[in-house]
Order: sequence, then C-alpha cells, then structure tokens
Amino acid sequence: MPLNERDRIEILMMIGVGDRMRTQQEVCRLFHEMHPDREPVSQSTVSRIERKYRELGHVRDAPRQGRPKINENVQQDVILSALENPHCTVRQVSRDLNIGKSSVSNIFKKVKYHPYRVRLIHELAEDDFDRRTEFCEYMMDHNNQNNGFIGNILFSDEATFFLNGHVNRQNTRYWSQENPHWMQEYHTQHPQKVNVGLVL
Repeated sequence: MPLNERDRIEILMMIGVGDRMRTQQEVCRLFHEMHPDREPVSQSTVSRIERKYRELGHVRDAPRQGRPKINENVQQDVILSALENPHCTVRQVSRDLNIGKSSVSNIFKKVKYHPYRVRLIHELAEDDFDRRTEFCEYMMDHNNQNNGFIGNILFSDEATFFLNGHVNRQNTRYWSQENPHWMQEYHTQHPQKVNVGLVL
C-alpha cells in the first residue's frame, strides 16, 4: 500500500530533529511496530521522504501530468447537447462548449452514446407496386422466350450527388444510447442530382 501524505509526515516526526534524530533503520523498525498490519517501509523510502522535505519543504505528491479531468458540469452539458439536438456533431459540441473533440468523444463513449446512421428507404408511390409486378412479369416472359436474355443485360452501379442539400448518410448521425431505428424516405428520381455510373 503506497504511503499517503499523513504517513510521510509521521515518518518525518520519527526521524526527529537535532540531537534526537533516529537512523533510517530505526525509523523503519518503529514504523513497523506502530503499523504491524501494513507492509514495512524500506530505508530508501525513508531517505527519499527526508530528502524531499529538505529540498521542497513538504512531502506532498507532485501534480500529475496530462490533461485535467473534465468536471461533472461539462459532462452534463455535453449530454444535454445530444439530448436537445441528437443530430449534433462532435465538432459542433466541441465548438459550442469550448472543449476538445477528443473530450466530447470520450464523454459520449463513457455514457454509451452511439452515433447511429440514418437509413434511407425509397419513397414508393401508389402505382409503384403495380409497376414492379409488371416489370417482374416482363423479365420472366422474356427469359422464358430467350434463355440468354439475362446474360445480355449490362448491370451497373452509380453514385448520386445531390445539388440541393439532400441528406448525406455519411455526415448525418443520431446520438442515442439505444438504436432509434431512424429512417427517412427520399425520391430516387430527383431533378437536382448528378449520377456517376460504374459498369460492373
């Protein structure tokens, strides 16, 4: 068990002053007699305590290095920011509260807040279901008439860039301790978008 400040002061008193000073070996033995249930101190420990007192005038612990801990009020402010605006970003909270982004992330992690991503689903019109059925029937009929019909289809993928500030899943999050199952319908054929195709 490490020595606290009170233990160090007690050892200093055991060392004594003037012509009543004890040797380090005597201090170790006396400390053990007074605290038999604790781990005995070594002569080097007594020597360090005495040297520190002579050099600094105290035996307190030196200030710990590193960033100071975030106090409870700041932690509450971060959590309130997420409750008031679940779509806030770490950068926004960091700027509003004037604390580091890593501190904001650590607080969210501590309270088990996760940035859930929005799930985009296609908005279906009333006649879309009939159109899908018709398309399936069309494809099945042509495949029955021509076995190589499917092989003649050129499949491709595309990336869509919206020009009107449409939702971007990569930049949109919902901070919560539980999955909110957040979904948003969107038009697949929007007049203000640019498609970039990739042939597979």
